[in-house]
Amino acid sequence: MVSTTHPVSKVAIVTGAARGIGAAISARLARDGFAVAVLDLDEAACAKTVEAVEKEGGRALAVGCDVSDSAQVDAGVARVATELGAPTVLVNNAGIIRDNLVFKMTDQDFDSVIGVHLRGAFLMARAVQRHQTAAGWGRIVNLSSSAALGNRGQSNYSSAKAGLMGLTKTLAIELGPFGVTVNCVAPGFIATEMTEATAERMGISFEEFTERYAKAIPVRRGGRPEDIAQAVSFFVREEAGFVNGQILYVAGGPKG
Repeated sequence: MVSTTHPVSKVAIVTGAARGIGAAISARLARDGFAVAVLDLDEAACAKTVEAVEKEGGRALAVGCDVSDSAQVDAGVARVATELGAPTVLVNNAGIIRDNLVFKMTDQDFDSVIGVHLRGAFLMARAVQRHQTAAGWGRIVNLSSSAALGNRGQSNYSSAKAGLMGLTKTLAIELGPFGVTVNCVAPGFIATEMTEATAERMGISFEEFTERYAKAIPVRRGGRPEDIAQAVSFFVREEAGFVNGQILYVAGGPKG
């Protein structure tokens, strides 16, 4: 039950929000009536997302933050609470890729990806849940991936994304009694700058890269950042309060 002594503020934090999926989620949450804290490693890179949020009539705050650094996370969340209001919604979207086959993958390649995706989500959730539990209401949405089921050349990324599924279910159990739900969106192939970079590394055009994936997807197209934003929008609604600890594949078909 939502606390009657602590008014619930409509403030959301979206990590990795300077571009791609995070930017689309930020704009969608603004349309849903949230003030949005746009977090990314480079604060200046958040300008376009902030502008998009403001165009939707929302308030926005750009915050530079390395989500794998606990001190930066705590400082960033404190700044959001001071300048926008207590955050009650958290979307853990920040991520990087360092793809390679296991015999070529370095310690740093593995640790960096785990650090941003998994450690970052944990640190952000730990910092934000204080505000959510005080309000008696909150929503956390973690961005996993169909790669959690295994993907060649992505032992680091797949491990991180599988870990996010376990983190989601555990936090759902721990935070549910305080009015906080925790769910997970697992995208399939989504057209972003990150997937464009993958195509470039493979030495093929992004159009060809997208067509290859689309042929194997039942709906015969690649995903768009807005497809993910719609799913996140559902999970953070008041009406989704009985949906907790779930993993939703947004992949154009029944298989992740």
